[in-house]
Amino acid sequence: MPNDLSDNDNQMTSLQANPTNGAPILSVNELNLFAKGTLEKHIGSVWVTGEISNFSRPASGHWYFTLKDNQAQIRCAMFRGRNMLIKKPIENGMQILVKGQVSLYTQRGDYQLIADYLEESGLGALQRQFELLKQKLHKEGLFDPTTKKAIPKHPAHIGIVTSSTGAAIEDMKRVLATRKMPLQITLIPTSVQGEQAPKEICQAIALANQWNTQKTNNPIDVLIVGRGGGSIEDLWAFNEETVARSIHQSKIPTISAVGHETDTTIADYVADSRAATPSVAAEMVTAERDQIAQQLDLLERQLKDKTLLTIHQLQHRLNGQKQRLKHPSHKINAKKQQLAQLNHRLERTITEINSLKNQRLIQLTQALNNFKPEKHLHFKKEQLTQNAEQLKHAMQHLLNERKQKLTHQGELLQSVSPLQTLNRGYAIAKNQANRIIQSPKDVSPSEKITIQLKEGIISARIK
Repeated sequence: MPNDLSDNDNQMTSLQANPTNGAPILSVNELNLFAKGTLEKHIGSVWVTGEISNFSRPASGHWYFTLKDNQAQIRCAMFRGRNMLIKKPIENGMQILVKGQVSLYTQRGDYQLIADYLEESGLGALQRQFELLKQKLHKEGLFDPTTKKAIPKHPAHIGIVTSSTGAAIEDMKRVLATRKMPLQITLIPTSVQGEQAPKEICQAIALANQWNTQKTNNPIDVLIVGRGGGSIEDLWAFNEETVARSIHQSKIPTISAVGHETDTTIADYVADSRAATPSVAAEMVTAERDQIAQQLDLLERQLKDKTLLTIHQLQHRLNGQKQRLKHPSHKINAKKQQLAQLNHRLERTITEINSLKNQRLIQLTQALNNFKPEKHLHFKKEQLTQNAEQLKHAMQHLLNERKQKLTHQGELLQSVSPLQTLNRGYAIAKNQANRIIQSPKDVSPSEKITIQLKEGIISARIK
């Protein structure tokens, strides 16, 4: 024992001397970053369901909350850019379904879930699953109306896939019992809710098709697949993809009759026809014999009434033809009388036309007389004489006006004439360039100038 302790002491001493054995030493931040990368790489995006608690919405707009169940919890964050897409209010105690990225907040070393999307679990999740499957099957053509089979109008053999103890089979039995015609009803019992229901419904549809393969002399003409009403969870078996594909692949025409009138399932879209309720499905595949008989009676009465009416109309028409049938001489006389009337109308029309033509001729003759050249020429000559006389008087008057104006202008010109100034004893002196001398600067010594007086001109020289 002492030797063992001694050896252990030596070993411990050795570890203290070299504690890492060459392994790298990480900082806390490096360790958290390594853990964060490992979580994001190896777990990545996940769907998680749980209850919200500690929900907070700070001024940044981000959401922080805890997602928990009975055994554990995880911190969650949903950033503003993502939570703005969530329209329904979020509050503590709400059961939600979250899609997010598993990560780690390195500053505190907190393991957390960064949420990208969330919705209220339960109905919200089921509805989303319903829409996704609906879109998928629609793209594959399972809802295409051109691929649906016609439902027979008067089936002799009806197959029913439903629970043997549910309200749906009782409702259909009650409707079918009122039909006054022979019908063969084959019930293929199955669960209509629960985990086993989708599998059993598929097996029942397959069994009905197998019956037709083996019993070719007594095939099932139409297959009703359905159940009574309930919650979306109760009806969920008819929203399973396996059930939808079984209905689509069925060789027997199928009617989906699930729930109440307002309920809609994937089976309704895939089936060849959809009934609002199981009772309506039973009514769709049968017809009352009394109703058919009543329709036949009505058609018979309508045929008789129409036949009698046709005979009466033909008899009345024949009598009318008999009354209108006359001897040819009557018709000839009528035509002669008609011809005489037409001749009289023709003669009267010709007379009226001739009268109108004569009146028109008289009017044109008078118009022609009014426009004879001699009369027109005489009028123009008189007009020309008058115009010439008027022109002569106008010219004389204009000439007198111009003479008066000229005399007035001469008098006005005379009043401002330089000669008039000379009459008053003034003279006009001009240099050799024949320019009026206005300043001593305009002449030079010995320059010869002229002086115009009232009477005559004298020459002078500048000294």
